[in-house]
Amino acid sequence: MINLKEGAHILYDLFLFIGMTIIYFIEALVLTLVPRRYRAKSIKGEIALVTGGASGIGKLIAIKLAKLGAHVVVWDINKKGLADVAETIRKTGGKCWTYYCDIADKEEVYQTAKAVQIEIGNVKLLVNNAGYVYGKTFMELPDYEIEQTFKINILSHYWITKAFLKDMMKNNHGHIVTIASVAGLLGIYNCTDYSATKFAAIGCHESLFTELKVHGYEGIHMTLVCPYLINTGMFNGVKPRLMPMLEPEHVAEEVVVGILTNETLIVLPTILKYLLPFKCLLPMKINWALMYHILKGPQIMMTFKGRESREAKSIADNNSGDNISTMSYKDICMH
Repeated sequence: MINLKEGAHILYDLFLFIGMTIIYFIEALVLTLVPRRYRAKSIKGEIALVTGGASGIGKLIAIKLAKLGAHVVVWDINKKGLADVAETIRKTGGKCWTYYCDIADKEEVYQTAKAVQIEIGNVKLLVNNAGYVYGKTFMELPDYEIEQTFKINILSHYWITKAFLKDMMKNNHGHIVTIASVAGLLGIYNCTDYSATKFAAIGCHESLFTELKVHGYEGIHMTLVCPYLINTGMFNGVKPRLMPMLEPEHVAEEVVVGILTNETLIVLPTILKYLLPFKCLLPMKINWALMYHILKGPQIMMTFKGRESREAKSIADNNSGDNISTMSYKDICMH
């Protein structure tokens, strides 16, 4: 039984919540009426780090941040891409530094982060963008590729964010952006590893958001980005049925605008933000019927070409008979 004192506390918290809800609802309504360009913050002179910034939306984000006056640092393992993005930014008068860094290697992450802090300064805007997808069914996934996907898509977020968060906390100033995916809100065929890492990235982001809010770090903003399939070649071979792939330029622009206006959540296309709650509201069988017969989700992902495993290629080159722990569903007989 709840005693009188506990009941009074619950009523107080309830009325406080209702009051805050009204205030925040009015605030959100007013902000939607004000053009985003009038509520954008300045990032001029801020050091911004973009992982996976040598190609795709990472490159576009880096270029856009540089045009806004940010001092951009790009990490990637694509040396040619690093040179290209640096040249593009410097041609337009921007400032850019590039580092070769394999974010799957924890020690390399910490060493490179230290080099950035010594050579350039403290990172105030961090964009965890780098991603990796292999693209096979659960039973066909090589163990090495599962580990690689987890290292790049989620474990690296811990190493990179830890490396720069301390300085953000000292000054109560910074911004952390997590490029996740709609695949982190809804399981996708051929992506048991990729979807799992994106679910984890969302969970990590939201938990860190909670910790920073509870401990009073209001000056450190966090933006979670969950885009649909993007036309960068990462999901080569996939042809969506009802919604076309997102164009990289559009996604990059929305990410940068979201940073400037301190958006907490960006789902692209926006309509998905209002459709995804039905996953929990509708019976599972209806969800499956919608996914399989209307959206054709599994079917369109069956054409995903994926990539060849580096370990598989090495084994093939050595004429090994090892199947690296993989097999097709078709190879398994039902009894």
